[in-house]
Amino acid sequence: MTAIQRKPESQVAHLSADDIESIGRELDGIRQRVLDTRGAADAAYIRRVIGVQRRLELGSRAVLLASAYRPAWLLGTAGLALAKVLDNMEIGHNVLHGQWDWMRDPKIHSTTWEWDHATPAAEWKRSHNESHHTYTNILGKDNDLGYGILRVDEDQQWKPRHLVQPLWNLLNACFFEYGVAAYDLGLGETLRERRGFTPELRTRIRGTLRKLCRQVTKDYVLHPLLSGPAFLQTLKANATAGLIRNVWSHSVIMCGHFPEGVETFEQPELDERETRGEWYLRQMLGSANISGSPLLHILTGNLSHQIEHHLFPDLPSNRYGEIAPAVRDLFERYGLRYHAAPLPRQVALAWHKVLRLSLPNGWLAETTVTNAPQQLWRLSRLATAGAPARDQLLAAA
Repeated sequence: MTAIQRKPESQVAHLSADDIESIGRELDGIRQRVLDTRGAADAAYIRRVIGVQRRLELGSRAVLLASAYRPAWLLGTAGLALAKVLDNMEIGHNVLHGQWDWMRDPKIHSTTWEWDHATPAAEWKRSHNESHHTYTNILGKDNDLGYGILRVDEDQQWKPRHLVQPLWNLLNACFFEYGVAAYDLGLGETLRERRGFTPELRTRIRGTLRKLCRQVTKDYVLHPLLSGPAFLQTLKANATAGLIRNVWSHSVIMCGHFPEGVETFEQPELDERETRGEWYLRQMLGSANISGSPLLHILTGNLSHQIEHHLFPDLPSNRYGEIAPAVRDLFERYGLRYHAAPLPRQVALAWHKVLRLSLPNGWLAETTVTNAPQQLWRLSRLATAGAPARDQLLAAA
């Protein structure tokens, strides 16, 4: 996934400046058609989903009061996991994007909504809405690319610490909501650059810790205590539901920007001065969709339509499937790749990239059963050499 500006053959090389602005005008037209037709049916949709989620969570927590019985444990855990997925994906993510602010309902509004997640809504909106959606897939600017712990592009220098990034990614998947909370605060960047904790950052950390304590108390203290003798079973059920939600959310988000074939960009060429058409083009090439059933689209928060979401992050999520054919037609008419595949394939492509980029450039492609011993020896030399010697070995490869 070399940055698109460095590729010898780029899928945008044939586009003129006029083509790019024409793409922008067509996408503006698609967006306006949705704005002109959104209304009561859309409002009814989100209220229905919120109602289902709340009844599902309440019912599942009630069933788990009898979690000492295996069937109740299984049913309650599955229901609670599903409720958490709906809360975070189709409801929380999209409400916090302001997709439903037009309803003027103070209970379903980006300024008042709080979700079942470790990170406070305000912190998430700052890092996601303001940063990620502005600098999508720009190396060095979009920290959602690898969340600051993964090597995500061949142009990033390989270091021995990258060998463990498949493990880091697995751990991040299992504890995703807590990793997102730390990421939203910028803790990794602050520690790496040794900037110290400013008073403003300390205040934000305290706010996140308060939210985290409320979440932990609800799921791992109060609800299990209500189960009486079944305390441990309910505790395990809540932990299992949280794990399922974390792994699911992580997988969906990884599929949106990380599979093989998704483009990255360099900041000098794509900065704050880019035109509306150029911004649209970056969203088109820097995102990937998941194909599947209507149920899958709901469970992914319609982030299965990641391309459409990044083009129009403030449109109601239930309309992405409706406009997807027009967006795909636009790709095809301008000779661009509409990156879409079933969930298992997109997950496999994303994890393949995590593994491939944990190794020096070209190492995985060059390794065969025959030369595996020599390749492992070469890798061990690279991993144990000092920085100057390692740079020489990489240059000679």
